[in-house]
Amino acid sequence: MTTQKTTETKASVSDFISQITDEAKRKDAFHLVDIFQNQTNLEPKMWGPSIIGFGSYHYKYASGHEGNAPIVSFSPRVTAISLYLHLPAEQREDLLQKLGKTKAGKGCIYVKKLSDINLEVLKELIEISLKSIKQLYPY
Repeated sequence: MTTQKTTETKASVSDFISQITDEAKRKDAFHLVDIFQNQTNLEPKMWGPSIIGFGSYHYKYASGHEGNAPIVSFSPRVTAISLYLHLPAEQREDLLQKLGKTKAGKGCIYVKKLSDINLEVLKELIEISLKSIKQLYPY
């Protein structure tokens, strides 16, 4: 069995964000912490060296692979902010269209800056993600 790479740590979220050299990205990251925290009523925690997560759940796949993951999270990366949200497949494209200027990978949504997206839609996506994870993996 492989060891999970991204686990919750005791590192300071505030210290991590404060070290971001790009001022706009640093401000966006602090704003995202506020948005995620207000939507989830959960405290931010560092997951690995660069992911800010809210809450956690335990998953187990049919393959036998299992682990813990944040319910919702984001990472202020150099090239873009990665949003880790679980959106139902049948709604995903419509929701992303409403969100604004993004790129989507299999497991995350990439945003250059918060001014590119509709923050009210982001709040809705966080709520949808919370409900979706809770249905799949009751925590």
